[in-house]
Amino acid sequence: QVQLVESGGGLVQTGGSLRLSCAASGRTFSRYSMAWFRQAPGKERDLVAAVSWSTLNTIYADSVKGRFTISRDNAKNTVYLQMNNLQPEDTAVYYCAADSIMYRDTLTRADFESWGQGTQVTVSS
Repeated sequence: QVQLVESGGGLVQTGGSLRLSCAASGRTFSRYSMAWFRQAPGKERDLVAAVSWSTLNTIYADSVKGRFTISRDNAKNTVYLQMNNLQPEDTAVYYCAADSIMYRDTLTRADFESWGQGTQVTVSS
């Protein structure tokens, strides 16, 4: 069973930047694809970005392309989300998620079944 702990959220002004981190433990991190989701009040949890176990594939939601970058450091068992040019509509709780099957790189929403507790990101206008 994987454990995921997010950090790095906070309050930032429009146009600012934050970097989220997610530390994983409990299984071999490098074998699993990872993702970031977000959920705003009253809305569904949406996939923001994902990176394959091999690091060869990444995907992004259209709304964050060119502003957010997902990366992973397998030596540190950590996945990151660098968020630049933040906008008020980016305000949400951000969740780290892990794929349930090793060596899978389809990076679809349904692949990710393990979740962290979430970290709040608030962008003020």
